[in-house]
Amino acid sequence: MGVTERKAREKQELKQLILDAARELFVREGYENVSMRKIADKIEYSPAMIYTYFTDKDEILDSLCEETFFKLHQEKMAAVHQMKGDALELLKKGMETYIRFGLDHPDHYTVTFILKAAPYEKPGRQDTRKAKTGQQCFDDMRNIVRRCMEEGKIKSEDLEETSQALWAGIHGLTALLITQPGFPFVERERLIRRTIEILVRGVSSDRS
Repeated sequence: MGVTERKAREKQELKQLILDAARELFVREGYENVSMRKIADKIEYSPAMIYTYFTDKDEILDSLCEETFFKLHQEKMAAVHQMKGDALELLKKGMETYIRFGLDHPDHYTVTFILKAAPYEKPGRQDTRKAKTGQQCFDDMRNIVRRCMEEGKIKSEDLEETSQALWAGIHGLTALLITQPGFPFVERERLIRRTIEILVRGVSSDRS
């Protein structure tokens, strides 16, 4: 490996170190309570060094959200789209994949979908990395729903409304399982299957 390649790798590793530290702090202490100095202290570097990679903590948060959506789309949902078979079963698999991704990466999920953070409190923000990569992930869900509608498996009503309703359902379960570990839930696998079954049955063209 040449000097240029080694320096590029070291730079990427340090950037990832910053992101990992920030994610942990955001989840543990809340976005508003974390400063660039706190992040620097955690990785034992100076705040000035962090500013060479990110302009502020808003950009760090945006990068973390982009990372989460990229992992969800590239590593999980893309594989679902490659599967063959019944469209309705594909939809169920996609919903299950989403839930399991959140449970396997609770800190990623919390920062991206649960954390209250100033950069995303204003509606209509479409200029962030989160908005762009998030829309790509939502398109994964929408495309499967569209296929189900085209094949007559679910009611051909409002595509956007149906897709959002299904996402709201699986997000709700994922968020509850992550944030309420002390609640006496029924066995996890059973609850996941039952939730998906109820959601899909609610939009299915054949409810028998």
